[in-house]
Amino acid sequence: MKRNASAEWRGGLKDGRGTISTDSGVLENTQYSFSTRFEDGQGTNPEELIAAAHAGCFSMALSGQLGNAGLVAESIKTTAGVKLEKTDAGFTITEVHLSVAARVPGASQEQFETAANNAKAGCPVSRVLNAKITLEARLES
Repeated sequence: MKRNASAEWRGGLKDGRGTISTDSGVLENTQYSFSTRFEDGQGTNPEELIAAAHAGCFSMALSGQLGNAGLVAESIKTTAGVKLEKTDAGFTITEVHLSVAARVPGASQEQFETAANNAKAGCPVSRVLNAKITLEARLES
């Protein structure tokens, strides 16, 4: 399985604007800019999208882990907070905090915590920053 998204940027770092799109069409020319990333501008930003992906991935992984224990969640609500900091290496995502609240009939606290920890460790987005990153770079004239 392979999923694709694209971005286009025009202009300088602070005065430029970009758009993000996904092949599914869920995001189509969605605006992002310096102000949406580092200030309170209207639009999205890469860190927000990573947070959304992590919250969604973790929720599904938790559902799977609960299913492995013979449990079915009525609801799983996850918030992911991505922290972007300036480090010696430049701006870096230094932390992601997951906060989850779930209704799982019949689950003990221990079963829930085990499932949540397994989901945190096993969710593909939890592991993404350790992924192999390849690059193809083409300069157009």
